Amino acid sequence: MACRIVEMRNKEVICIKDGTRLGCVCDVEIDTCCGKVLSIVVFGRPKLWGILGREDDIIIAWNCIEVIGDDTILVSYTLPRIHHRKKGFFHKLFK
Repeated sequence: MACRIVEMRNKEVICIKDGTRLGCVCDVEIDTCCGKVLSIVVFGRPKLWGILGREDDIIIAWNCIEVIGDDTILVSYTLPRIHHRKKGFFHKLFK
């Protein structure tokens, strides 16, 4: 199946490891010397409905892509761990 880069922007990216929806493709990284697609870029999730900006973009290497379908792209990708704040004084009070 042939796919143009413009058509990839409308495809939803889903992780096959845990079934999470990562978002839609917003950009593609290409090596212009050898003409190979290196990775796809998915916008980071909005923080507080976009008022506080976005999380970091998700860059998925081309070799992590399993299947490119008509509407979706299935990837084998592990999201980086999110470090949560330590639980404070009030958490201990209301256990």
